Amino acid sequence: MKSVVIDPITRLEGHGKIHLFVNDDGSLANCYFQVPELRGFEQFCVGRPAEELPRITTRICGVCPDAHHMASAKAVDAVFGVTPTSASLKLRNLVYNAFYGGDHTTHFYALGGPDFVCGPDAPPAERNVLGVIAKVGVEVGKLVIAQRARGQRAIEIIGGKKVHPVTAVPGGMSKRVTKEEQAELIKIGEEMVEFAKFTIQVLNDIVLANKGYVDLILSDMFTHNTYSMGLVDANNKVNFYDGKVRVVDPNGKEHCKYEPKDYLAYVAEHVEPYSYLKYPFLKKVGWKGFVDGVESGVYKATPLSRLNASDGMATPLAQAEYERFYETLTGDKSGRKPVHQTLATHWARIVELMYACEATLAMAKDDEITSDKLVNKPERIVGEGIGIVEAPRGTLTHHYKTDDKGIITEANLIVGTTNNNAPITMSIQKAAAGLIKKGTKITDGILNRIEMAFRAYDPCFGCATHSLPGEMPLEVIVHDAETGEVVQNARQNC
Repeated sequence: MKSVVIDPITRLEGHGKIHLFVNDDGSLANCYFQVPELRGFEQFCVGRPAEELPRITTRICGVCPDAHHMASAKAVDAVFGVTPTSASLKLRNLVYNAFYGGDHTTHFYALGGPDFVCGPDAPPAERNVLGVIAKVGVEVGKLVIAQRARGQRAIEIIGGKKVHPVTAVPGGMSKRVTKEEQAELIKIGEEMVEFAKFTIQVLNDIVLANKGYVDLILSDMFTHNTYSMGLVDANNKVNFYDGKVRVVDPNGKEHCKYEPKDYLAYVAEHVEPYSYLKYPFLKKVGWKGFVDGVESGVYKATPLSRLNASDGMATPLAQAEYERFYETLTGDKSGRKPVHQTLATHWARIVELMYACEATLAMAKDDEITSDKLVNKPERIVGEGIGIVEAPRGTLTHHYKTDDKGIITEANLIVGTTNNNAPITMSIQKAAAGLIKKGTKITDGILNRIEMAFRAYDPCFGCATHSLPGEMPLEVIVHDAETGEVVQNARQNC
């Protein structure tokens, strides 16, 4: 038996590796997905005043700062028992959709796109964002950068800073939008919608027009029949900021629909000894291991699962794309759901991109966003609060407990990627088993296809590692300062 290690996994936020064990006849014996970093941000929150957490937790990650800012603000609203003003809720929704407009663009063009634009077998030196630009042209590259800039500018206007927003406070927002800024936000929204239309055409021309890619998307080795989770509004339409968490089973039947404050009744977390990751599962179904099906509590929380868990999109162009998505992938014009092909997540992300851009424009036109009624002042301490939003990478939960002075005594975060740790592991194992057969010569292209199973989730491990079982591997080697010889070597758990 020999081992093959993909380390580091590329086009990933954070660090991860895939360890393949291959039999002497060339077939796959086993496969492990590992994340060799530990963050543990919950402990940093303990001892801090609750009202500081929306500003502290946004620093957890440079990829999802807006998601942490909003989930934290909602949790802190609950800690102080206060409901934000109508104007501030609209501002939070607006800035959050603008954030999505930039974030989903980054993954489609820079992280997931190279596998399709350059091809899964392209040399690694070309299979990246520069390779994409070489294929589609510098002008397209400029359009992508401009879209990213629009999202960051909207965050700066409403959130106070381009990367780590600071303006969501208990009971509302601390910064109003001027009439001049509203006009700029409307222009940003209009340009975002046009960019989303352009991106759909790119998807059509490069991915859907290529039969080989469509066959790859629909292939069994990139398919897992799991439960699907997503936040929905009162009409069961996809919503990134507010609503209830809805979960449907692998056949599309509603399993549960719950308020954020009730999440512990529905979600639990499993741990494995070889990883710092936690593996959330549906408590009422139970943890049955890394398997799919109705009897397994493994679920996905991704753009694809959000579409599966919803009854549609709340904006017209996104709704049209939502319908085309299901008609194309199921071959059924009745709107049959769900879709379980992991690589279809890239298309689902584009449906969401269109929704985010349309929502940004619609909300920017609402004159109430320029109101001075930004904060309902907190007047009591409830002592516990839970906030949930949809991060681009999955359902994000912040849960805080405080003492009677509002100082954090306990914090629990289930971040977007964490929800998907089990299905990511399963997707990698299934792709590896499907690609590495007896007599197979393992090429760079095969290894990249295994990464594609992982990359579709757009995982981010900057904030997704939380399990510390007290067995952290550590090796300390002391060298002589003059000779460089090893004087002492101490090891634990390695």
